[in-house]
Amino acid sequence: MSSRTYFYCRVSTTEQTTANQVQAFKDKGYEVSDSFVVEETVSGAVCAMERKGFRALVKHKLMEGDTLVVLKLDRLGRDNIDVQKTIQLLGDKGINVHSLDLPTRDLSTPEGKLMLRMFTAFAEFERDRIRERTIEGQARARKEGKVIGRPAKVTPEKVAEYRLERGLSTSKTAQALNVSEPTVKRLLAKYRKGD
Repeated sequence: MSSRTYFYCRVSTTEQTTANQVQAFKDKGYEVSDSFVVEETVSGAVCAMERKGFRALVKHKLMEGDTLVVLKLDRLGRDNIDVQKTIQLLGDKGINVHSLDLPTRDLSTPEGKLMLRMFTAFAEFERDRIRERTIEGQARARKEGKVIGRPAKVTPEKVAEYRLERGLSTSKTAQALNVSEPTVKRLLAKYRKGD
């Protein structure tokens, strides 16, 4: 089993530098070797596993027993939910996670696990709130007469034009409009109900 320590540093813009993060690791007593520091410039709005450097670190470098150190927990994800997924992924691989912004930096200790449980509860709460806001937003939009979902490829009127006015068969109409035959039949029925 491995016992190396990797350091992940992220900044959002090219004007920023990771030097302060590396110094913070040293100030906390870590022996920092340049070959074990992964640095990248990527927006914090990008999910952790969608970041090229972080993904390569997790997939190709970190092994069971290794430790990953970050300055702040937000380096491990876009939001609370993504941070939880990342920590779960790392934990499943047997990787210890240390975050310098927490009272207990080692998340594998009992105190660290307690904090993770709290974060999990917050992540679940956040997911529920997102779901609620989405449902509320959709209901409000429907009330205002807006259509929810992607726009229809073809309207009942368009199907009627091809089938009734142009006299095309169901299969020819489907081909011409690039839809399935059941869609043509359904939209034609809907058109006839509206007449």
